[in-house]
Amino acid sequence: MCGIVGYVGTQKAASILIEGLKRLEYRGYDSAGVAIQQEGRIDVAKKAGRVEVLAKEVARRHFSGTAGISHTRWATHGGVTDANAHPHLSSDGKIAIVHNGVIENYLSIKKFLLGKGYAFVSETDTEVLGNLIAYHYAKETDTKPGSRLLESVRKTLRHVEGTYGIAAICIDSPSEIVAARKGSPLLLGVGEGEHILASDAAALVSRTRNVVYLKDGELVQITPDSFSISTVDSLEVSPVIDQITWSIKDAELSGYAHFMEKEIFEQPAALENAMRGRFSEDGSTANFGGLNLSATDFRQIDRLVFASCGTGWHACLVAEHLIERFARVPVEVDYASEFRYRNAPLDRDALFFVISQSGETIDTLAALREAQRKGYKALAICNVVGSTIARESDGGIYQHAGPEIGVASTKAFTSQLLISAMLALYLARLRDMSYSDGVTYVQGLKAAPDLVRRVLDQAPRIKEIAQRYAQCSDFLFLGRLSLFPIALEGALKLKEISYIHAEGYPAAEMKHGPIALISERCPSVFFVPQGELFNKIVSSMQEIKARKGKIIAIVTEGSDLPAGLADETIWIPDCHEAVLPIVATVPVQLLSYYIAVARKCDVDKPRNLAKSVTVE
Repeated sequence: MCGIVGYVGTQKAASILIEGLKRLEYRGYDSAGVAIQQEGRIDVAKKAGRVEVLAKEVARRHFSGTAGISHTRWATHGGVTDANAHPHLSSDGKIAIVHNGVIENYLSIKKFLLGKGYAFVSETDTEVLGNLIAYHYAKETDTKPGSRLLESVRKTLRHVEGTYGIAAICIDSPSEIVAARKGSPLLLGVGEGEHILASDAAALVSRTRNVVYLKDGELVQITPDSFSISTVDSLEVSPVIDQITWSIKDAELSGYAHFMEKEIFEQPAALENAMRGRFSEDGSTANFGGLNLSATDFRQIDRLVFASCGTGWHACLVAEHLIERFARVPVEVDYASEFRYRNAPLDRDALFFVISQSGETIDTLAALREAQRKGYKALAICNVVGSTIARESDGGIYQHAGPEIGVASTKAFTSQLLISAMLALYLARLRDMSYSDGVTYVQGLKAAPDLVRRVLDQAPRIKEIAQRYAQCSDFLFLGRLSLFPIALEGALKLKEISYIHAEGYPAAEMKHGPIALISERCPSVFFVPQGELFNKIVSSMQEIKARKGKIIAIVTEGSDLPAGLADETIWIPDCHEAVLPIVATVPVQLLSYYIAVARKCDVDKPRNLAKSVTVE
């Protein structure tokens, strides 16, 4: 969602801030701005629209200051206007602030500040924060030099209800930034003679790989040569400096037209990374180092509960199918956004799992905390080391998929599917899966990267199919068992990046309502794997064909599909049942991508969407 970049050092801040904002464009935003400290004043430039528009304005004004803050905004309070863009200046001109999150009690604070003579020029909750900091700053006359802004921010946050990641500068402190977080990610990049703040590592990895991940309730005060961390309650914190393991090249296009395209083709490597070092020496089961539960603990579990949002929720549905199918353990899947509000009864020996690529999804984090609050162990499948969910979970599994820049998840999703399949294997081998079946299962998993490469080799043909259907206004995606979640994911991908209405259904449910949509302008994408349900799926396809519906069939190689039944056929390799959802996902990713390109959509920055949803 919204992005923050701050810089204090010896170089001109403006170009560093703009570069950082450009690297955060994938998060989703509608306006951008910078505030620079220079010559005894704070200069602000902000524009609705893309960072490119802001960059031209910044270049025109020749900012020379060496400290500043910047922001990309995804509108919550107030429309998409220059006035509502961040940074916001306090009405006395002393404080500039950027903010991610939502201040829930901003109206009562605003009423108080209006009574004190403070003025407002925007519709945002963020401007309220800036004026409240200014209010406390004006009263901090007895504070020792160097801590006046810090203490003003600290006192402000004690009055705030909601979530925030903020960075503030003051006209009286030309080489100082104070930042804080609660429920919205923020990290500090530690450099030589400079420090950088960012809401995402992508914005600072080009300058340093040494980072400190701020925790909820922490504030950081930075200057070019130093930083200190404390809590809202004035307790000092000893920082832990971590290292980012990936390089800036991993977050660049490297010759691809879009990040989504790049990340689709990175999936074989991402799958290999997810498996590396995670199989037993005898090749019959999976091993995970970070679950923090023993085999005995896992044998005591009588139910698993999975929670996530969006694409991650689809991964949970696949996990449900595979774990119940192979490990014979009951699984429930919940929307993370609903879990904490519906007070669902859980079995005493249940284990809670969340799935989040970013590790910062606010709804998923809230679900994890609710499970822990009720006394349950809560584990996570996560891609981002140092993220809030990774830190707060009781254990978990890192995906090691590398940075995912495209808003529409691709390699992170198939990585989640693979880890879910490995988890199903691990649990199954603790119960009644035989050694020989375990070996067969592992061999199937190890084949996944090469199987995906074979599907990717069909990209030119899938592109041709996409161009023939790019102007359709509706799609149906239909699958059964473990491929029903892939039908949901295929529909979501198409909606996200091409703005075509699409629905995913179990194939057998098609005749219970969705068949009313069938026409020559509403194609149906069928998953048709070889197996016991093959003939039943073919029967559903024939019902579509009888009503003149177009069919795109994703079919296992070697299947005896009736001639002429499908208008388009995409073949996928025959594979182990646990790998099938991964292999079947790739064609619909490519189909959605090429349809969006044909429609000239902004694939990496689809309208209204954000990569990581950090507000409720």
